This record gives sequence, structure tokens and C-alpha cells, in this order.
Amino acid sequence: MGVGLYGQFRDAERRGDTASIAALTRWYDWQITRGLPPRQVNSTAPMLALALLAARTNRPEWRALCEDWAHWLMTDLPRCAEGGSEHVVKEGRRPGQLWDDMLFMAVLFLAASGRAFDRPDWVSEAHYQFLTHIRHLSDPETALFFHGWCDHGRHNYARARWARGNAWVTIAIPELFAIAPPADPALKRYLATVLHAQITALTPLQSNNGMFHTLLDDPASPQESSATAGIAYGILAGIREGLLPPGTAAIVTKAQSAILTRIAPGGLLQEVSDGTAAGPDLAFYHTIPNTPTPYGQALATLFLLEARAEAVCV
Repeated sequence: MGVGLYGQFRDAERRGDTASIAALTRWYDWQITRGLPPRQVNSTAPMLALALLAARTNRPEWRALCEDWAHWLMTDLPRCAEGGSEHVVKEGRRPGQLWDDMLFMAVLFLAASGRAFDRPDWVSEAHYQFLTHIRHLSDPETALFFHGWCDHGRHNYARARWARGNAWVTIAIPELFAIAPPADPALKRYLATVLHAQITALTPLQSNNGMFHTLLDDPASPQESSATAGIAYGILAGIREGLLPPGTAAIVTKAQSAILTRIAPGGLLQEVSDGTAAGPDLAFYHTIPNTPTPYGQALATLFLLEARAEAVCV
């Protein structure tokens, strides 16, 4: 849900579509009146678009809500040994665990709130979370990212180079530059270099039909459309923010065809793998069922809206 809301806000903002902005405003008013869900990492994702809306409207109650939620991230969300935000989900705590998802689901909101409400300490914390997640989740041998990290035993579980996890990183880095760009030239250079190295590693792993596999470096694992859409969106965002050269759009062109041909007549994106915990072995990732999850639909929407804005597809 949060991914789709962010995409709709950015698209409406870019086009100056006041009617769509008003529709989002009404949706948030309705949702807040209904009552917000319990706080955890994934339920934080819809707060990102709210923070960006609050920054452009005179809605003090929205600002207060965002500030309160950001305060929870700063002070109450459990931390791992080196200060990384623990990946708490609706099923409960994941003690000592870092996941790729965190960067989009919660850290971008913290960065947006910090910039909107003049809290440089929140922006600084968001930047630190990017650094510590990259430190623990990146694979120096391939420049790809592992699915998860656990302090207890200091390991990356099955060392799975999980496609959707990589997609969250591909998206999050350029979106950080759009939301709260690092002022430190060294940090800017570092994040841009990490993204470029990841895309260079991803390029030969894309299948001829434009899809990526659930395990990026295992062609026997299922192909997965939400990761494909997310990676393609992240590349477009990286080009937009000047972090990637235009030539990297070759991945996008192939992914575009793959995504469009996997949208069923009713409008649902197919071949989306279900929610996936950090698996104990690589075989685990071969068993995840497909289901038309909200995040899968949202990632496709995010990609296609960006592609339309960049005139990549019709």
C-alpha cells in the first residue's frame, strides 16, 4: 500500500494533478479516522507519502502524526548491535535482524520527515541506516545484496541474493536523493557507487524475456515480476537523479515488455512471489508461492508511472 501511495503522489506532483492530490488527501483523512494499524516496519510505508503531503499543506494534525511516528522510529524501534533498525513486522520482532526492505519501508519516511519538519537529526539517522544496512547486507564478491543479516551468529542466513530485496535497495538509493539528498560529497559518491556497482552486476542476470529470478544468480529459481518491476523503476529513478548513465535503461526496456505481458485482463500483475522471510537455505526460495500481493501491484504501478513520465513506454 505504501509503495503505491508514494508512486501516486510523485506522479500527481510531477503532473501538477491537483485532483489526484485531493483524492490522496481524502484517502488519508478517511484512513486516519478509521484508525491506524499497529506500528511496525511495513505499516510505516504509507507514512512516506503522508509526510510529503504534510510538507506542502497546512495540516498541523498530519505533521503531529508524522512527528510522533518518526519519534517512534528514533527512540522505540528496537536496534541491532551496531545501531541498525531491527526489522519488526506484523508477526512480531525479528531480534537482531536487518532486512533490505527497511530502507524503503521506514527509512525514507524518516528522511522525508526530517527534511519537511526541520529535523536534521532524523535525516542524519536515515543516512546512517543506509550505511549500516549496506555494510551488513551487501555482498562484496558480487556487488549484489543478501536478503537479511542476523547479529546472533553474525551471518546472512542462506546468503540468498534475493531479487525483491535487491529491488528495494535499487529503489531506495535514488529515492533518498530525491527526498533528502546527502550534503556530504563522500556519502553521495559512496551511495552512487554502490548503486552503479549493483546495476552492473544485475545486467547479465536478466533473462532474455526481461525477467529476473527470485534468486538472482540461480536461473533454476522462479522468475519474479515484482522484483523485475522494482529493479526497472530503481534504474529509471537512478537515471533521473543523475546517479546512473542513460545506457543502463537497456534493462528497463526488456523489463517493460516482461511486466506488460504479465498483467492479466483484470489488471493484476501475475508471477508475484508472496511475502518472504529470510530463508534458512536456498531451497526455501524455490517454494514461495505466487499471489497478486498489494506490493506487487504497487511496484508495477510505480514502474509504469515512472516509465510513462520518462516516455520509456506507452
